[in-house]
Amino acid sequence: MQNAHESHMGKKQKRKQQDIKHKGLSRNGYIIIGGIAIVIALGVYFGVRTLIPVNGTSPVFAAPTNTFIKATYSPQTGYTFTSQASGGRGQNTGGGYNSPTITMKKGELNSIHLINEDRDSQHNLNIDAFKVHTGDLGYFQSKSVTFIADKAGTFQYYCTIHPEMKGKLVIQ
Repeated sequence: MQNAHESHMGKKQKRKQQDIKHKGLSRNGYIIIGGIAIVIALGVYFGVRTLIPVNGTSPVFAAPTNTFIKATYSPQTGYTFTSQASGGRGQNTGGGYNSPTITMKKGELNSIHLINEDRDSQHNLNIDAFKVHTGDLGYFQSKSVTFIADKAGTFQYYCTIHPEMKGKLVIQ
């Protein structure tokens, strides 16, 4: 009689264990789901951080206006920035500056894309008033910096490596 009772109790415990396995996840399942949740959270965190302009504090969910600038050298002109911007945004107006004057609208989200096309030297681009700094770029390296043109006026952009490389940024 006792063997039948033990047998019945053993079957009950096995059924409970099987029910538990079917109802919940195993330890490995929880680890996998936790890992996926961490990866998603990190992706969202860093994705949102890329939407914050260098001179801003919160994400901006808008497409920036793009300005493309090349750092070049030629024996005739020396070290210069040249612009590939369209719509009157990159006109070389002279006035002591050897690079184009770039115009932007106040309040506009902008991205400046610098590419170094000088084989022999590093270059960078800086606009202190808007916290724009590309860092030093080697040959054919590029860097994009997004900022909000939140101040009206005329500002200088320049290269710290070659002081003669400078231009004007006009915010209207």
